[in-house]
Amino acid sequence: MKLTLRQMEIFLNVVSSGHLTNVAKEMNLSQSAISMSIKELENILGRPVFDRINKKLILNEVGRAFYKEIDPIFKKLTDIEYEFKNSENKGMIRVGASTTIVDYLMPSIICSYMSSYPDVKITLKEGNTKEIVDMIKAGTIDVGFVEGIVTGSDIIKEKIGVDELVVVTANKELSAPCYIDELAQKRWVLREEGSGTREVFLNYIKDKVSDLNIFFELGHTESIKSILMNRECLTCISKISVRNEITEGKLFQVNVKKFDCKRDFLVIYHKDKYHSTLFEKFLFFSKKLMMQMLEAEKRVK
Repeated sequence: MKLTLRQMEIFLNVVSSGHLTNVAKEMNLSQSAISMSIKELENILGRPVFDRINKKLILNEVGRAFYKEIDPIFKKLTDIEYEFKNSENKGMIRVGASTTIVDYLMPSIICSYMSSYPDVKITLKEGNTKEIVDMIKAGTIDVGFVEGIVTGSDIIKEKIGVDELVVVTANKELSAPCYIDELAQKRWVLREEGSGTREVFLNYIKDKVSDLNIFFELGHTESIKSILMNRECLTCISKISVRNEITEGKLFQVNVKKFDCKRDFLVIYHKDKYHSTLFEKFLFFSKKLMMQMLEAEKRVK
């Protein structure tokens, strides 16, 4: 048998009052329940904690030592309970996001949120879309931000915005107008299997290209951009992630005719997830800010 918080509370109230009758009335319990609780506590400790003098319970030397240890503990627990019951802006949110979102959107969102809610701790895990969905199902994160295709009846998904995928290369000659099937046998560098970027792109071209020459597979967008410095390589990637390189002339967007490859940015969470006030506030804040960022991106020419 283990000591319970209820037994601690009864013990401390008896110490304060000295009479079982008073404690029973204050706690809305029977006197026999109070007496039984004290007896169980003494059985757990293996020794009496009270002397029974003149029908009053007086702490003995064991009881005084026990009281000295648990009184500050119980007060601390009471303070913690009060603090969390009366504070909607304290706690921890466990966030997961796919690579594109982690690199180009989440840092600004999290920094802004933590400025507004400094007592909330945020943990951020990165993975591809499949990995983030698996984390949601396993309960290792509270909320995920992904792109692409998400399936499963146990996952709630909400659309936040739309992301444009573009074909880019470091070779300006390859950026001339063409159809996607004309590029099929060029050297393509793609994300790994499970990536939302890869899945959306391959699904989009499946009726146009029967055999794409996938030269290299990598798990990170920045690594792909480095490989693109091999001037014979191409990739299909989020326009957000190569905006600066295109502007600076390091990469060139290929003018692919009749190519309009887009995907949804989604926020996902488990259907059985408890929606605390803290969770709801984070969800609202992050969705709103991400929508604003994506709208601003669309206005950039």
